[in-house]
Amino acid sequence: MRIVSANLNGIRSANSKGFFEWLQTQKADLVCLQETRVQPEQLTEIMLKPEGFHSAFEFAERLGYSGVGLYFRETPDRIQEGIGWSEMDSEGRFIQADFGKLSVVSLYLPSGSSGALRQNFKYKLMDYFEKWLLEAKLSGREFIICGDWNIAHKEIDLKNWKSNQKNSGFLPEERAWMTKIFTKLGYVDVFRKLNQNSDQYTWWSNRGRAREKNVGWRLDYHVATPAIGAKATAESIYKEQRFSDHAPLIIDYDYRL
Repeated sequence: MRIVSANLNGIRSANSKGFFEWLQTQKADLVCLQETRVQPEQLTEIMLKPEGFHSAFEFAERLGYSGVGLYFRETPDRIQEGIGWSEMDSEGRFIQADFGKLSVVSLYLPSGSSGALRQNFKYKLMDYFEKWLLEAKLSGREFIICGDWNIAHKEIDLKNWKSNQKNSGFLPEERAWMTKIFTKLGYVDVFRKLNQNSDQYTWWSNRGRAREKNVGWRLDYHVATPAIGAKATAESIYKEQRFSDHAPLIIDYDYRL
């Protein structure tokens, strides 16, 4: 089972940059999209039905903002659009597909970089999602939660960690929360299970030739319950083409839907 997670920074923009042509070469079983930035009537045929896939989307109320989606080859038993909390769902940040005992989620956590108001919302959402993660873990189901978490967990996960310790995305409270998820709650950072190397980033600023210099952050994750996390066999970050300010994160699992 191959799962691709990709923050598109606008699905229409990514389409114009060749994302869907690339997707046809990937042999993916599931694709988790974040920051689609569209409304239902703006989705074209290729966005709704890439060759070989079906789709489901969750939209933000605000035009041109946020939004998540899923592409899948096998029909899910159930699609859950939204997490069930209006403050999060109005921004289109969660969608889940269930296949047997496995659930795959596309998640887009907010950035707090625009100021205190949004950082406080980020903390509020983190508190809510932590409770959701605990309930999910106790449910007996297996989960793979893919997406842009907007937090770099450790110093290895961003190039300029020293100068970013007071910036959203690398604040002590955010990092401690991620540590709690991977220790107390027992979830697995699947990429780091497979790859402990430095300079492994999925997002780069559009300023200062950051991508060219690989001055980046690892903001995109597959976060899994232990049993399915243990089945991960291969990882890659696709950087050869640029569809977005993020790069697709691809992980293979020894698992059949």
